[in-house]
Order: sequence, then C-alpha cells, then structure tokens
Amino acid sequence: MDKQTQTGVEAAVFRRLVEHLDANKDVQNIDLMIFADFCRNCLAKWYSAAASEQGADVDYEAAREVVYKMPYSEWKEKHQLPATDEQLEKLAARQKK
Repeated sequence: MDKQTQTGVEAAVFRRLVEHLDANKDVQNIDLMIFADFCRNCLAKWYSAAASEQGADVDYEAAREVVYKMPYSEWKEKHQLPATDEQLEKLAARQKK
C-alpha cells in the first residue's frame, strides 16, 4: 500500500471511530478509560497534536468539537453522567497499574 492510500485508510478509520463513538453516547468516557485506557478527550488531544505536527493550528477545544461533533460543554450537559463510586474505584485501580 502506498503512503497516500495508507493515509486515506487511516483517515477513514478515524472518521468511523468518531461515528461509532457518536452512535454510542451511552458509553461514558470514564468507562472507556477503565476498559481501553483512552477516551474521547484523549482522541481530541491526539488530533490536536497530530494537526500541530502537520503544521496546522487546531487547539484542544476545536479538536474536541471534531470528536464530540458538538461543543464539549453541550455534549457534557446532554450525555455525560456523574461518575459512580464504582467507576472511580475501577479507574483508580487501572491507573495504579
């Protein structure tokens, strides 16, 4: 596979991942952190960093809007639930590894 095709495939995979996360808003970021050690915010940080590496200026909030498909504050208000004690305990245990 040539580099241009590879880049196109990787971009399509990223878009599909964002669509999948958008279709599964019930999956909370803390659950993603517990089970996969990354969340939507991580994707936004990686997006912003990759843009910077390519010479583009995409700040963290703009990157979050790409990942969340809306301003983060709006997503948080509509979809983010308070973390349970059990979730917080699991996350703390994961971070100790």
